[in-house]
Amino acid sequence: MPETPKSPKAPLFVGDDLALDFINSAYGVGAARHDCFTDDDAVLAWLQLAGAQPADAGAAPAGLKVLAVKLRDNARSLLDAARQQGSTDAAVVNHVLQAGRAAEALQWDEATQAFKVVRVRRRDDAASFLEPIAQAVARLLTDTPLALVRQCEAHDCTLMFHDKTKSHRRRWCSMALCGNRMKVAAFRSRQKAE
Repeated sequence: MPETPKSPKAPLFVGDDLALDFINSAYGVGAARHDCFTDDDAVLAWLQLAGAQPADAGAAPAGLKVLAVKLRDNARSLLDAARQQGSTDAAVVNHVLQAGRAAEALQWDEATQAFKVVRVRRRDDAASFLEPIAQAVARLLTDTPLALVRQCEAHDCTLMFHDKTKSHRRRWCSMALCGNRMKVAAFRSRQKAE
């Protein structure tokens, strides 16, 4: 996937699903391959951009990158297996779901003048930071029609997305990234043929 002038090496949120965006945090092929998770702080920054952690989450815990990469790899293999109606080991997702489970607490909300249930992270370890992602992976695999989870049709793009369009005919990760580029290439090919 080529870099765009607007967002070189930036995280791409084109999946229309938190779990797919997490899987898409490593994208591209060959020399253009990019991994958004370069270190623990980069993973925390990605989680904050994705809305999976508050801006004031604190410092990134040690081992966050290692566990994030394992979780991403496990999520991708689970998705691939589910789409092919097979099975694979969900050990990493299950570990993060169990070890990172947030507690729920009843809290008074001054803005609405009512009680609300809030999720409170129990620990500041890697699993607790990644638990919202593991929850999103579980929802993707259990609640989403997997026929609507697709890979971009651009030959050099590895990004996946949840097709939420009314007609379910979405072909590209994004019109700005691949759709326009592929349409121009098809037009040029037709012009040469004439």
